[in-house]
Amino acid sequence: MLKPSNIAALAILAAITANTVIAADNTAASAAASKVTATDENATITVNKTPIPQERIDLRLKVAAQQGQPDSPDLRKLIREDLINLEVISQEATKLKLDKQPEVVQQIELTRQTALANAYVMDYVKSHPIAEDAIKKEYENQKTHLGNKEYKVEHILVDSEKEAQAIITELKKKGSKFDKIAKKSSKDPGSKDKGGDLGWTNPANFVQPFGEAILKLKKGETSAPVQTQYGWHIIRLEDIRDLKVPTIEEVKGNLEKRLQQQSIQEAIKALRANADIKP
Repeated sequence: MLKPSNIAALAILAAITANTVIAADNTAASAAASKVTATDENATITVNKTPIPQERIDLRLKVAAQQGQPDSPDLRKLIREDLINLEVISQEATKLKLDKQPEVVQQIELTRQTALANAYVMDYVKSHPIAEDAIKKEYENQKTHLGNKEYKVEHILVDSEKEAQAIITELKKKGSKFDKIAKKSSKDPGSKDKGGDLGWTNPANFVQPFGEAILKLKKGETSAPVQTQYGWHIIRLEDIRDLKVPTIEEVKGNLEKRLQQQSIQEAIKALRANADIKP
């Protein structure tokens, strides 16, 4: 029942920003791979007189370094064999004119566009760094938004108000257990098997009026039926404790990535706004 993210609005953005974060976090590894490549003395590989560019090998080495794989003769051999296989297969596919099939043509175009989009985003991130003041402001906003308490919450999700009322009646019976009823009746796959337990959390993390209902409860109380877009909830507040807010140093990296993603999303919105899109 967590609130949908406002950051990853575009599916492609999620993939692009993930690649951007990896690239940004592994600059040193990429540089190391480049140094090793510069001293490589292997001859250029050709397949049926078609050369495999050294830049393609360098790219695979760089990706491997970003994924934590140390450069080694074995790694270079694997990359070499893989690129040869790709070249042999693609040449044969071209002979069979598979590259002319409509679906393959679109796959190739999507790959080209994705590479260009990735390059654009990486360039945008490089030229639009997140200022320290912006990170500090976001940190203070999050502190205000979260408040100073966190809540241990359980819930049962059903499809109708009638079902919710029936469960409340059942909960009032002597000896009834919230967790057992949740395992039997809840429609929420994320918490059903845990007896409806949502753990320690903050009302701001939930859709409304779910979060608002939590704040109205006292420790040990169960709510009346609460409707959201997911269905009808019966919410139980197990406990309340003071919220330990992490320091800005502990969350700076995550805040920077969040602001970076928001900035990228705004840039994409601007591009769309200025584009002639029909219909």
